[in-house]
Amino acid sequence: MTLPQIALLALAAGLVIGVGLSLLVAWAYRARARVADETSLVVPEGVTAVLGSMDDAACVVDSSGLVLAVSKAATRFGIEVGSPLENPELRQLVRGGRAEGGSATESLRLTRGGLSLDPRLVSARASVISPRMTLLIIRDVTEQERLDQMRRDFVANTSHELKTPVGAVTLLAEAIESAADDPAQVRHFATRISAEASRLGQLTGRIMSLSRLQAEDALSDVRPVAIDEVLATALEAHVVQADSAGVEIARGGDRGVWVRGDSQILIEAFGNLIANAIAYSPRGSRVGIGVKAEEGVVEIAVSDQGIGIAEGDRERIFERFYRADEARSRRTGGTGLGLSIVKHATQRHGGEVRLWSRPGRGSTFTIRLPRIDAPPRVDKDKKSKKKRERKEAKAPARVRNGENA
Repeated sequence: MTLPQIALLALAAGLVIGVGLSLLVAWAYRARARVADETSLVVPEGVTAVLGSMDDAACVVDSSGLVLAVSKAATRFGIEVGSPLENPELRQLVRGGRAEGGSATESLRLTRGGLSLDPRLVSARASVISPRMTLLIIRDVTEQERLDQMRRDFVANTSHELKTPVGAVTLLAEAIESAADDPAQVRHFATRISAEASRLGQLTGRIMSLSRLQAEDALSDVRPVAIDEVLATALEAHVVQADSAGVEIARGGDRGVWVRGDSQILIEAFGNLIANAIAYSPRGSRVGIGVKAEEGVVEIAVSDQGIGIAEGDRERIFERFYRADEARSRRTGGTGLGLSIVKHATQRHGGEVRLWSRPGRGSTFTIRLPRIDAPPRVDKDKKSKKKRERKEAKAPARVRNGENA
């Protein structure tokens, strides 16, 4: 072999050895980096940034269940950095995600803030982001479940409530056809049809009112409203009902109080409370309406001396179609929507409604609304006051204006 050939062979061998050594060094560095990543407990900056911007509860946990990073909402479920993941169902979900090598999702009932009486329905997802770290996202879907249940109940209850008067009208129409030769029976059945049609119209009207209150984001006609005028209008609409039931209405408390809102919605809300108070009061009793103005708040209380509300019914009394006394409510023509309208109307005005009741002693519903200063007086205010005074003067003897409700 010649000298040049030996040189070329040595050069090739050196090149092969050099490339091999370079590849070996590169592989060694890559293996060391991979081992470092697998054993590292440092949360990547990108993951930390994502956690900081999340509204849902989320955290990063290591293979032992230790919490390494959290979002702000995670503290509501008692998840904190440096503490182990205590909930056994969440730990099992993390293990399931790691076992599957990707992710796992499950719906769970979790307590929030350590309160066992506050279970929340959550959709939890565990995703592996490194050999030693798992991202756990907890989305609270309790309100969504509640709204879905309310929607289903609303459809079911509405269908049931509408079925009764519609069925009654159908049967009465058939009865009229059968009794065509008996004028007295025809008049009787026609009166019944009119009553059922009136009930059907009242029910559909209240369903529409409640739907508007729940669907709209804001009140459409907001302006300063005088509580005196609202109560005077609501009282005037129920004078005949009070007179027929033999119930006295006493209006007392502070005057000249103003709130901001929709007068028609407030009139309907107070009218529902007054109508209920009259309907559930015995003959010869009194319904009191009192107004109390405090700094920044006005309280309007409607009290009766009726049958009262049992403790077990007080939590549900504001639900749609719920009736504490089913038989009496149907006998008086109640739809089961009045108090639900009161609740949503009050909430739309930034207020709240409270209930006090004792069986056999009566009930008091109190609406609390934000108070505003009276607007500048103008001529139309004076005319409205005179008109209201004329209405009160013409009211029957059973409606009185007292100093206290």
